[in-house]
Amino acid sequence: MAYNEQFAQRIRASFEIQPQAVRSNITEKKMFGGIAFLYHGKMTVGIIKDNLMVRVISNKMEGVLSSEHVRLMDFAKRPMKEFVYVSHEGIATEEQLLNYIELGLEHAKQKLNEL
Repeated sequence: MAYNEQFAQRIRASFEIQPQAVRSNITEKKMFGGIAFLYHGKMTVGIIKDNLMVRVISNKMEGVLSSEHVRLMDFAKRPMKEFVYVSHEGIATEEQLLNYIELGLEHAKQKLNEL
């Protein structure tokens, strides 16, 4: 199993409650052996197996990594800059999931502003 499809449906539903300007600019792309959700082509969150992958702006990484059920993303045994994994226990509620989606959207919007 490349990624959890039920979890992908939860993420899609969470994006559906975002403002129209956000949800109309979300696309999906298969990446890292899973699926990623992009805002204007910039990665926000994704799923690898049962883990949520989240892009986080640099100045929030330390705080996010101190959260329970969060760890630095280590794809191919290398830590990745501005990426974290959140285990299934860390996104048990819709409120928790929305919080991580907001972090991912914040990262994408910051990268778009840098262009």
